[in-house]
Amino acid sequence: MASSRNVALALGGAVTWALWSTLCGYVAHRIPARRLDHDGWLLRLRTPEHAGRVYDHWLRIKRWKDLLPEAGALFRGGFAKRTVRHDRAYLEQFLVETRRAELAHWPILALGPTFYVWMPWWLATAMLAYAIAANVPCILVQRYNRARLVRILQDA
Repeated sequence: MASSRNVALALGGAVTWALWSTLCGYVAHRIPARRLDHDGWLLRLRTPEHAGRVYDHWLRIKRWKDLLPEAGALFRGGFAKRTVRHDRAYLEQFLVETRRAELAHWPILALGPTFYVWMPWWLATAMLAYAIAANVPCILVQRYNRARLVRILQDA
């Protein structure tokens, strides 16, 4: 009986993740671009990020970033971030979209601790581990891309 309850809870968690992730992605998709033309407190690049050493040397992000899924064009009118063109208007739009993508992942990640309210601690811990594994790399890639884009646009 306890094992079927745990399976049901795990399935409920998976459905919750899918619905919440879709909702967060859709809400972020609907944010007007003019509201994403600058970095607020959460999105602001910190000093170590500007030089890129954190991402290039410590995290070796170039080696694994392309392994992550790209869902920027999931909703109609979305922006795929797999390829880069080198005209200024495109790069400025790409910069906006890094903010949008990061704003989608923070609330998804924030859901993780709520599983402790309705799941056994070990299953909630697995859900939290999933939240971290699925969202932190995506957030890091968006910040890495934004730091690079800012440098490129400043040099242009």
